[in-house]
Amino acid sequence: MLSINLKSAKAKVSVAVLASVVWMATAVAEDAPYQGGGHLTEVQFSASDGVTVFADHITGKAGAKAPLIILYHQAQGSARGEYETIVPRLIDEGYQLLAVDQRSGGDAFGAPNRTVDKIGSNAHYCEAYPDMIAALDYARGLEGEPKPFIWGSSYSAGLVIRLGAARGNDLSGVLAFSPAAGEPMAACDPNAHIKDLKVATLALRPGSEMEYESVQAQLDLFKAHDRDTYVAPDGVHGSSMLVEERTEVSTEATWGIVLDFLSRHAQQK
Repeated sequence: MLSINLKSAKAKVSVAVLASVVWMATAVAEDAPYQGGGHLTEVQFSASDGVTVFADHITGKAGAKAPLIILYHQAQGSARGEYETIVPRLIDEGYQLLAVDQRSGGDAFGAPNRTVDKIGSNAHYCEAYPDMIAALDYARGLEGEPKPFIWGSSYSAGLVIRLGAARGNDLSGVLAFSPAAGEPMAACDPNAHIKDLKVATLALRPGSEMEYESVQAQLDLFKAHDRDTYVAPDGVHGSSMLVEERTEVSTEATWGIVLDFLSRHAQQK
């Protein structure tokens, strides 16, 4: 499992401060206004084993008519922590979001994981898969029964590949940022499911991870099955490759790849 790559202590402090500023007004609110005329609703739903999963449903000016993206975070993280600066950009670009706290997570980016806090312990990566299925089922029940994109980061990027293979007919596309594989994911190896993906898929890696033979082999596997791939030259691990406070360089090229993929595969309602 590759570790989070924040380039400096300054970046870590910036991330924590940003998280507290963006989410402070909504941390305990079930419904709250969101920037730019949007709206945030905290929701809960049950996984198949009864675990209560917390998430934020965030809509912009287009409301429920907008294409939906489900955001899953990386190890030791939370939706509000990892995605605090990514969510506003996606809302501005015309998407609605379901940002999920899986049972495998923590406060790595400065915001607590509500699902982990409710359970009282941090689960193994593979054990978060029922939470991700539950989020997709919840999303499919929203107004207009949208076919969402599923977006994963690190371990959850590995799991969205599995979910995309199993539930491709319910999806518009899969985005996998630094999909984890290998020993930590042995019980839920994503590489075994790449060949079974029947939905548009984009796999992304930072250039710093391409020195690993296993990472190159995985990217080659995506290419062999005609999946879209992208290597961000100066990126960092997971969805953080879209956040300039974490990369300390421009992320516009990576954003361009992501937004192009979304626009090409978004389904009109």
